[in-house]
Amino acid sequence: MQVTMVEGIFEALRIGVGFLWTAAWAIIMGLTITSLVQVYVSKERMAQVLGDGDLSGLTKATAFGAASSGCSFGAVAIGKGLFKKGAHAVNFLAFMFASTNLIVELGLMILILLGWEFLLAELLGGLILIAVMAVIVHLTLPENLFAEVRETLNERDREAGVTEDPTCGMEGKDEYTITTDGGETLKFCSEGCMETYRQETSSRGGWRDELLSWGGWYKVGNQYRKEWSMIWKDIVAGFLISGFVIVFVPQWVWNTLFIQGDGLLVTAENAIMGVTIAVLSFVGSMGNVPFAVALWGGGVSFAGIIAFVYADLITIPVLNVYRKYYGWKIMLYILGVFFVTMAFTGFLMELLFDALGIVPDLAGGETATEQTYFKLNYTFYLNLIAFALSGFLLYVYRRGLGAPGQYRDPVCGMRTDDSEPSATHDGETYYFCSQTCKETFEKDPDEFAHQHPEAGASQDHDHH
Repeated sequence: MQVTMVEGIFEALRIGVGFLWTAAWAIIMGLTITSLVQVYVSKERMAQVLGDGDLSGLTKATAFGAASSGCSFGAVAIGKGLFKKGAHAVNFLAFMFASTNLIVELGLMILILLGWEFLLAELLGGLILIAVMAVIVHLTLPENLFAEVRETLNERDREAGVTEDPTCGMEGKDEYTITTDGGETLKFCSEGCMETYRQETSSRGGWRDELLSWGGWYKVGNQYRKEWSMIWKDIVAGFLISGFVIVFVPQWVWNTLFIQGDGLLVTAENAIMGVTIAVLSFVGSMGNVPFAVALWGGGVSFAGIIAFVYADLITIPVLNVYRKYYGWKIMLYILGVFFVTMAFTGFLMELLFDALGIVPDLAGGETATEQTYFKLNYTFYLNLIAFALSGFLLYVYRRGLGAPGQYRDPVCGMRTDDSEPSATHDGETYYFCSQTCKETFEKDPDEFAHQHPEAGASQDHDHH
């Protein structure tokens, strides 16, 4: 039994890491495209026009979400910021769904691991889901409750001194603070967003000019690093869990949870159960795609898989964030609306694809345990290209190539110029990105003074 357990663990790891290897190039390429979009597509105007609950506002919310990053928690936090600023409930819900389900990297991963039929169902179904959700919200929305919660949110944040990050809309933190030339104090959620703001204020020329300069690629590298920092845990967890589910969960479990056979009731039950499993799985963002592969291998129907993939915005950890932001009533309302629309759309997709004769054949192809993942094929060469691209972006960021400012803050490593706060120690002048970093330096200058003040004059210091 001991040997069997050990062998099972190694097999689970082989499958999980094999899935990750298979999809690595798609994830990297997708995140690179997302980073380019995030840096060079202006979203400020979109955010200002999401106040109307009409078709135009809904379309813009969907487009805005699809151009955003794919982290479930990031989507919820940005959605909260849009809601506080007056976005209609249907629009901020549509934004959250689009930013976790209609993004490039997710589509590529679904294509690689599940096939083109699932990708088509994800994209087409995603649009149908947003339309169905919009109808349900317009019919059932407790407008007074939402208006009351919006007012309470703004009042609570004012009393707590909460300010929003101007680059992403998430909550700003005291340690990431800068003062503009006009005397305005801005707070950011992270060092990356603070640096993004500084890049934007020092930008010159259009996106074509930017991409022909180191400064433009530095921005993309910074955004790429931020994207990875938000989703890597979900991705790794999803791939590893999928391997263990495939190896250790016996077939009778899936047969018990998901009714086998044909008919509308079977399809409906599978769709409902798919969403239920997603709620309880704790795996969000893109990590639920490899988990979906495990379910597909267990014989779960097309409707169940599609509904499961949709449902990363109502996992238990994400529901808890809704509760903290909006209270129990709105959390339950969002859960109810999303659950119904996700299960119904999964059900609808199977009926539609069945009528078109394009429901994929589960019996065709190798199972996860039969596959050989590491071999010299197109995946190997695409991964080499993707890893080289990833290395290039991270190198540009780490070396600060083209970053604004000739000096480097000795505390956090950000680029600065001589217009920023400064301090002198042992005859050397140091420049800081913010008053906070200057005060940190002055408390214990010897801890940081070994860093050369000019960027690139000695080995770069990067602080995370």
